[in-house]
Amino acid sequence: MSGAGGSTTDGGVGTRLKRYQARFEPVITRVVLAGIFVTGLTAQFVQPVGDALEGKASLGWALLGLVGYVLYDAVKDLAASMRTPARALVNSRQLGSFVSEAFQARKVEISFLGYTGETLYNELYHRLEELLDSAGPAKRVSVRMLVPDFGQPMTVPSRIGGSGEPVDDPDFRKRQERRCRDYDDVLSGLAVQLTAGGRVTVECEYRVYPGIPRDKICIFNRQQVLHGLYNVAARMRLHHLDQEFYDPKGYSTDLSVWSKAGSASAEVAVTMWTKHFDDLWNLAAVPYWRRPAGT
Repeated sequence: MSGAGGSTTDGGVGTRLKRYQARFEPVITRVVLAGIFVTGLTAQFVQPVGDALEGKASLGWALLGLVGYVLYDAVKDLAASMRTPARALVNSRQLGSFVSEAFQARKVEISFLGYTGETLYNELYHRLEELLDSAGPAKRVSVRMLVPDFGQPMTVPSRIGGSGEPVDDPDFRKRQERRCRDYDDVLSGLAVQLTAGGRVTVECEYRVYPGIPRDKICIFNRQQVLHGLYNVAARMRLHHLDQEFYDPKGYSTDLSVWSKAGSASAEVAVTMWTKHFDDLWNLAAVPYWRRPAGT
């Protein structure tokens, strides 16, 4: 399976520094504000300290530190709510930044509807692997992957016939199914390992839907939705078989971005797509590899 052992740009030094900043900045800020409060309060009762801080001015600094400490989270949440998305259209290769941002929350929820989910899988693998060393702010992580039912005849993916018509190819469908099963095995294995560690609870689940992969949807913490359409006519040649196949290329799919932090219409779009995914998820079947033996 691709991507499991490699490295990405998001795993570089810059990303690590940003992650450490996001992790330690709130702690350092609270320590500084608490220090201002304690120092100002001490100055009211310890004359040498009060003289050094010019008397009654110290009381103002103490009150300012206390107010800042109490309101820090509220101000931070307000600033986050006023952020607007800088990009209206992104490429699937840019999913890493959205995954990293989602993992800054205490409760992380990532949902995917599409083809095999390889592009998102690669980013999730590296992010979950990093949690083994440092959980960061995340306390609970839920990943839902909704992929086609490759056990059913399909027009996409399929083999290309002599006149360009789609010809169902069970072997090619099995090839794609194995990839999804491998991704599921790896993510589920990491979920078990992380949950056993006790610092964070992780759940990863795959389900399957009938039909061809047309829409690509990624939902991050129910706050951001990325949506695009696969090129269902994209072709791929397997030289060892001397055959061409209709095989959508998810990594080249452009995605529109909606965020609840944006306009009112964007908030409506996020709510609509999130409900649509939830409905599809509830109707989707559990893949055979996740079913108990004999069912």
